[in-house]
Amino acid sequence: MRTSIYDEAPQILKEFLGYMETVKGKSEHTVEEYYLDLRTFFRYIKQSEHLVSEQTEFQDITISDVNIELIRTITLTKVYEYMNFLRTDRQNKAASRSRKVSSLRTFFKYLTNKVNKLEVNPIEELETPKNKKALPKYLTLEQSLELLSKVEGPTAERDYCILTLFLNCGLRLSELVGLNISDVHNSNKTLRIVGKGNKERIVYLNESCVSAIQRYLTVRPKDGLQDRKALFISKQKKRISPKTVQYIVKKYLNEIDLGGQGYSVHKLRHTAATLMYQHGHVDIRVLKDILGHENLGTTEIYTHLSSQQMEDAALKNPLSHVKQRTGRTNVKKQD
Repeated sequence: MRTSIYDEAPQILKEFLGYMETVKGKSEHTVEEYYLDLRTFFRYIKQSEHLVSEQTEFQDITISDVNIELIRTITLTKVYEYMNFLRTDRQNKAASRSRKVSSLRTFFKYLTNKVNKLEVNPIEELETPKNKKALPKYLTLEQSLELLSKVEGPTAERDYCILTLFLNCGLRLSELVGLNISDVHNSNKTLRIVGKGNKERIVYLNESCVSAIQRYLTVRPKDGLQDRKALFISKQKKRISPKTVQYIVKKYLNEIDLGGQGYSVHKLRHTAATLMYQHGHVDIRVLKDILGHENLGTTEIYTHLSSQQMEDAALKNPLSHVKQRTGRTNVKKQD
């Protein structure tokens, strides 16, 4: 856990953050989000309880003096007032408020069940703001094939392999960048992936992936490498960076006129999931494990894509705008 950003954190919060990172195995990024969410909450509590001067700017409110005595004064009503503050004063959308609710729930559950500093969890009944989930953007099968066909140049084997793994395995950007040569197991055609929270999963490689990896390994640089373990190497002989991968993907998306339409590296992950679900008829529970989702609910968004397509098809029917004429109609009466 980085020290500088948490200098202002009170001891009770530092202990919680340390627990989340060391015991629960949460990533540095996730732990930082917990801290920032809780810092905003305690700043609000101090402001609303008039524990700071009215002239103090919100971002200048320190939380270093927050202790268990203050935390024991927090009620469910105060938390709902805080959620309203986030919506009206901070203009936080439902997704952002939902994440802050999750941070609060985790923190108060820790205080109640893990370290027994609270006898009763005051926010156990706290509800999550409803978040309208937008259907993820993805490439069609035809667009995916066109994307792969555009790969060329001195790093063609590497770039093609990167796109192939994204489109077939549904990797996250961080997962692809973190791949080592030792993660590729040719004997049983599997790939070991280290996902969020350092959780490992194994995915099986299809013929396209195996072929792309083998072709890339024949041209992968071997001399003067700064990281010999890395699977994907940059022109500078280093492990390829997330920024470079994003550039590569954007470059080929521009080739098929999708670069400026909200498509990105993560959209290739959505594409893999959608193609597997719609064309491969992969069971949603299997898809959950392939993508490395913790909850089935996260994966279920892909089950709505077919319904959306059926709705779109209905709207595009040439008779979709035809309405019955007003007034009497000459319909022959049936006997």
